Formats: sequence, C-alpha cells, structure tokens
Amino acid sequence: MTDQKYRLEIPSKPENISLVENFIENVCQDLDISDEVYGNILISVTEAVNNGMIHGNKIDETKKVELTLEEKDGVMTFTIRDDGPGFNFADLPDPTAPQNLEKPTGRGIFLMQQLSDEVKFTDEGREVEIQFKIK
Repeated sequence: MTDQKYRLEIPSKPENISLVENFIENVCQDLDISDEVYGNILISVTEAVNNGMIHGNKIDETKKVELTLEEKDGVMTFTIRDDGPGFNFADLPDPTAPQNLEKPTGRGIFLMQQLSDEVKFTDEGREVEIQFKIK
C-alpha cells in the first residue's frame, strides 16, 4: 500500500457529522478496510469530531474541525483538531466507575481508547490522534 493522505474541514454544525461519515466510508473503501475495522473507525472518529464540535468549539459555526487521515505502513492515523480552548485529558472521570454508570455522557474518549490501537492528545487537548492497524 502506498502512503496516502486525506483531509476534511467542516464548520462546527452537528449536521455536518454526515460529511464525516461519508469521508470515513469513502476512505475505508479506497483502502479496502474490513467491516470490523470500519465500524471501529466510524465510532471512534465521529465521536472525536463530535467532541471537537460540541466541547471544543461550543457549536460555534465560525469555528472549524479539521480531520486528516494518513495511511502509512499499515497504520491509519486520524487526526482531529478543533479551535477550542483545549481540556485536561489526563483528568477525565472513569465512565466505568459506579457513580458514572448512569450518566448519559462521558464515554466518548473511553470508546475511542477501546476501539482503536492508540489515542494521543496533543496541543492541550485541541488535537487527538487515533490510530488503527490495518495490516
């Protein structure tokens, strides 16, 4: 497989998540990704973009979320960046703790970590990198 790069930039409008879903579907078809990995990518990346729109950019349509994908050496690396103030990613509540089980939110990053091979936050939480091994 040759190295490939893809990019999508969208305003922080929740209805734009369909553009992200189409982006993921198209690149996974281009790269012949299995259905199982595709499902994990879809959940993880859309969750990261939603977090960027809602928590980072506060659904401010003048602010963008940028999604890039680089495929190299059998690893797909998705980078999601928002224009928000960032957050302390080292101090998140555990969604599996008994006091958090009934809460309707707070599982997105946990899901990303469970479904991908690696999740890294940089730039004070404004950027998340999610990796999937495809070989």
